[in-house]
Amino acid sequence: MLKRLRADARLFPTAGFFLKFQANWLLNGRRFAARRQADSGVVVSLTSYPPRFPTLHLTLMSLLAQSYAPARIVLWIAHQDMDKLPASVTDLTRHGLEIKACDDLRSYKKLIPQLQSDPRSIIVTADDDVHYWRHWLQELVDAYEPERKEVIAHRVHRIRLGADGLPLPYNEWEHSIREYGADALHFPTGIGGVLYAPGVLDAQVLEQDEFMRLCPRGDDIWFWWMARRNGARFRRAPSVNRDSYFHCWDGSQACALWEDNLTGSYNDTQIAAMIGRYGFAEERKVA
Repeated sequence: MLKRLRADARLFPTAGFFLKFQANWLLNGRRFAARRQADSGVVVSLTSYPPRFPTLHLTLMSLLAQSYAPARIVLWIAHQDMDKLPASVTDLTRHGLEIKACDDLRSYKKLIPQLQSDPRSIIVTADDDVHYWRHWLQELVDAYEPERKEVIAHRVHRIRLGADGLPLPYNEWEHSIREYGADALHFPTGIGGVLYAPGVLDAQVLEQDEFMRLCPRGDDIWFWWMARRNGARFRRAPSVNRDSYFHCWDGSQACALWEDNLTGSYNDTQIAAMIGRYGFAEERKVA
């Protein structure tokens, strides 16, 4: 029922994982409304679309059962898809989930609408087809240092540059690095969850015409560029839990190990478009 993803991509989960998942939900998920930390300034934001709806509730349950309860968990759904949500998802509003409608911005719905409506909060994005371990959010929040202009993530690649100082093809990057230091050439991937502090992204991040033209399927690329344009660096959050794996629900395409390779050429096209529009000289100097 699951696919499992980690930097080393080791073993598939056992049936015991499901028992642990269910127990965690019963003990912690149903108490989210009472545990939420309204003054924390942390909001978890994600989106989904109909092909993912059948397993979406499982991801949401893992978010509601986090050891660190954020102020809010907000699910953004395109207006035309709201009536397609199953009861397994809508029933979770009783446990503190918020569901909001927005324009269909594809994968950008996980961050753009929340930025527009709530720019002063710490926003942590999540993917819609992943089980997040119990301390996933706690580890991201613990790694955040307000005085440092950084984007924090659990899964990070390192961009490799060619002799011309420009990025090599995506498939030649260092994938799923293990180091924890901040760097201008570290590249967060959405599957691991990404923490964006207030003001860490350049104001142009909200320019819909631009991101839909340059990176229609590359929100990670757009958000990386907008953070870099604002002088931010990128850092992987330490995981102290030996069960810190990304478990992806069966049928998922977002977190299959082979996706990085299959989408590599399209990523290169979008990166080239961003370089053509914004250049790369500043990044080379900072790096």
